[in-house]
Amino acid sequence: MKTVRHELVVLGGGPAGYVAAIRAAQLGFDTACIDENAQFGGTCVRVGCIPSKALLESSHLYEEAKHRFQDHGLKIGSLDLDLAAMMNRKTKIVDTLTGGIDMLFKKQKVTPYHGRGKLRDLNSIVVQGDEPVVIEADRILLCPGSVPATLRGVEEDGDRIGNSTTALSFPEVPEHLVVIGGGYIGMELGSVWNRLGSQVTVLEAFDRIFPGIDAELANIALRTFKKQGFKFQLKTFVQSASVKGDKCVVEVKDGDPITCDRVLLATGRRPATDSIGLESIGLETDRHGFIPVNENFETSVENVFATGDCIGGAMLAHKAMEEAVVCVERMAGMQTHLNYDVIPAIVYTHPEIASVGKMEDELKEAGVAYNKGVCPFGANGRARTLGEPDGRVKILADAKTDRVLGVHIIGARAGDMIAEAAAAMEYGASSEDIARTCHAHPTLAEAMHEAALAVDKRAIHTA
Repeated sequence: MKTVRHELVVLGGGPAGYVAAIRAAQLGFDTACIDENAQFGGTCVRVGCIPSKALLESSHLYEEAKHRFQDHGLKIGSLDLDLAAMMNRKTKIVDTLTGGIDMLFKKQKVTPYHGRGKLRDLNSIVVQGDEPVVIEADRILLCPGSVPATLRGVEEDGDRIGNSTTALSFPEVPEHLVVIGGGYIGMELGSVWNRLGSQVTVLEAFDRIFPGIDAELANIALRTFKKQGFKFQLKTFVQSASVKGDKCVVEVKDGDPITCDRVLLATGRRPATDSIGLESIGLETDRHGFIPVNENFETSVENVFATGDCIGGAMLAHKAMEEAVVCVERMAGMQTHLNYDVIPAIVYTHPEIASVGKMEDELKEAGVAYNKGVCPFGANGRARTLGEPDGRVKILADAKTDRVLGVHIIGARAGDMIAEAAAAMEYGASSEDIARTCHAHPTLAEAMHEAALAVDKRAIHTA
């Protein structure tokens, strides 16, 4: 087996891995990146963030054409769904972006390796692929990412009963889709198929959807999704799910069995650390499979680092990317910074939900005195012209210092709007700072401005 050597080898080509490899190469490291898939980009680009958002956009336009174009005076007659064309568009977007990573690797002189990588010892990784190779390196960065979590009793067959990857490629619109899990993955993919014509039933073990998101926004979202035709069974524990003929049967505790056409298991993700050879270098994970690291992303093994989903925290692509950059910059001796208190999170349903910083319940539990400013989208001219008057911006600011502690948005394009809040919080802005910043009119961003004014009870356009 051929042996090659690099200064840094990155195991995993997802958001953490490919970004780390590119930044390391920019800093002068002779860098290699290994991924077992034919395309770099990881779950996010290949079978996660990007393809799901492509389908969300297509299905949203389909629903708009069916139900809301007429409000704009647009009459289009009959409307047909070409699911194959929709899936083809999704695939083209993925191919374009993964091809872009290949181009960036070539430009930055990152050496790519395709195959299953596994640690052999403290300084080398064996790659099993079309051309097996041993890669020796001065430093190893582990970025294996995560995989969908399983649930005892749910018999996944990758067709009728599957995970988020399966739900990106259904060959037809299921008449009845059961989603196990009311988090962002389940609600986003449930939204896709609900818009395309499925009856979607969401089973959630908690007494609310979106655990971990501001409770007020989660309650608003629940009411909105019910209006969209979703059915919810909260405080529902799934005991089993299996295929019976051409149907699926889901058994729940203290309830009647549910018969449906397909089942989407969306109960979260777990770190993909169980088959990369950690035992060969004496590196242990915690009880959940996460790799412990210090502030420099160093593991307990010298010259072995880890970033992204495999180290825990929010399993978000942008968090993984930032960690990757900080990790390799610190390897290069740079003084660099990552603020975990200002990591935005977005749910790409309709309406979108976006948050950054502390939730209201967290502040109450911690005994932090705060002031709150709210602006409903209905008071925003741009929201009205878009036909999107439902939603709100909520700003939470420290009662003593006025420093912004959290911002939570539900409404059209919330995911884009949250960037202003994140930037403001990163630089320690107060609600007064946002209120004193001139926002263009008419824009949705004015709702942020109005909410900031409302913190001090001097909103102009809201009662």
